Amino acid sequence: MSALTDLQRRWREVSPREQRLLLLALGVVVLALLWWVAVAPALKVLKTAPQQHLALDAQNQQMLRLQAQALALRAQPVMRADDARRALEASLKPLGTSAQMVVQVERVTVTLKGVAPDALAQWLAAARQNAHSVPSEAHLTRNAAGTWDGTLVLYLPAS
Repeated sequence: MSALTDLQRRWREVSPREQRLLLLALGVVVLALLWWVAVAPALKVLKTAPQQHLALDAQNQQMLRLQAQALALRAQPVMRADDARRALEASLKPLGTSAQMVVQVERVTVTLKGVAPDALAQWLAAARQNAHSVPSEAHLTRNAAGTWDGTLVLYLPAS
């Protein structure tokens, strides 16, 4: 309590002009703190809100596309394992000798050698759409030519 009384005594000893200058300095410090703590962060949020809104809209559209794709896949009729295997074999033909397929009941291992990225993406989409195959493992590496080598393990629908 004596520190407070000492401060009050020293305040009364200071001239009125110095008291006004000290209050003005204190006001500037309070205003600066108010700006840094409350106003500047809020202005930053307002400034970046349109970009965030656009990004969230894009994410929402992507999620709606994925939902529509999932619903379309779910609405497809159930495929027998033999039909799925034949469809998977047919989807590999455009890749030629770059892809080899080994079937083990419901599990299919596809070995790829030098497959172009676009061809791989198209094949994966076709395998999923036409053969109803579900990838479970992928061991792929990109070689110096920019093509893909490795293996993919897919599961076919159960009979």
